[in-house]
Amino acid sequence: MERLNRTIRRRTWLKAAGVAASSVLLPAAVVRSATRPRRQLGVALVGLGSYANSKLRPALRETEFCRLAGVVTGSAQKGAAWAHHYDFSGDSVYHYEEMDRLADDPNIDIVYVVTPNALHAEHCIKAARAGKHVICEKPFTVSVAEADAVIGACRTAEVKLSLGYRLHFDPYHEVLRDLAREKEAPFDHIRGSLSFELRGNAWRATKVLAGGGPLMDLGIYVIQGACMAAGGLAPTSVSARQLPKLRPDRFVDVEETLEWTMDFPGGERCVGRTSYNESANRFRAEGGKRWFELEPAFTSSDLAGATHGGPLQFAPVTQQARQMDAFARCILEDRESAVGGAMGRRDMVIIESIYRAMNTGETVDVTGA
Repeated sequence: MERLNRTIRRRTWLKAAGVAASSVLLPAAVVRSATRPRRQLGVALVGLGSYANSKLRPALRETEFCRLAGVVTGSAQKGAAWAHHYDFSGDSVYHYEEMDRLADDPNIDIVYVVTPNALHAEHCIKAARAGKHVICEKPFTVSVAEADAVIGACRTAEVKLSLGYRLHFDPYHEVLRDLAREKEAPFDHIRGSLSFELRGNAWRATKVLAGGGPLMDLGIYVIQGACMAAGGLAPTSVSARQLPKLRPDRFVDVEETLEWTMDFPGGERCVGRTSYNESANRFRAEGGKRWFELEPAFTSSDLAGATHGGPLQFAPVTQQARQMDAFARCILEDRESAVGGAMGRRDMVIIESIYRAMNTGETVDVTGA
């Protein structure tokens, strides 16, 4: 009976979508190039918010090994409009409550979860159980326990898992990883900060949806940069302090501004800062005569930087297109993602440790990363 009721609800939902599709204003349809490879994996975006619309959708115009093939959304009208304008089947539009039906859709190979942080685990597990490979936008989840649950679900379903860690596919950050691999001298002084002024009634300021404040949303980029500078290792200990809130009515149950320190096994030390009431976007690592800096450091485009060897200058790239193509190739070649579940879990261990240090005022050992 429940299955019948779900079928009826879907028919009603899709009927409403069909009526409404022509009334929603979206950019013009993208005509796919005939020169693209014959085997492109189909990607379904779960959540059609600003990042999916402004970054992932345009990136999927450029990808070589994958294409936009479906969406999962709470709005039938929006889903039908995406199908109409971006040239995929209306049958590949789903509601969150019916993600199990993805299992019957041969057009979709990969599900990219771009919903609020607290929903990541639920939607990733649903996608895995439907037999689809999974990309989860950062942060992976809102706890280590949820990260373990997602990893377990993907392992059981025998599907691949990747994180939306786009900076690993950016040439500026590749230089940082190359310098860290040289091991001439550790980057014993690392500083990074990423902040912006959060405006409006954003879900990011609500712990029940975000899992935390700017550390979850922005500070994770500093954590990633520091781990790159430390050769991919996790810190052994962290300390942290929350600064007094200037807008306590806005940030009721999440931090507004946070400073933290991470100490790494190779002698590296990073001081990080993140805020929803400041403006910053920079990263610098120093060790011996070597140094590396970026400002802006963590954006999708227009990065700028230099090293002890001179200025850095690379042709613009679309990080998200490179990221998704890399995962598609992992699937096609049966390889694991370089930014897979283990890295996402590592970062959740670090984040939980930083919050514990913030709440206790003590230095916290990072274990299990």
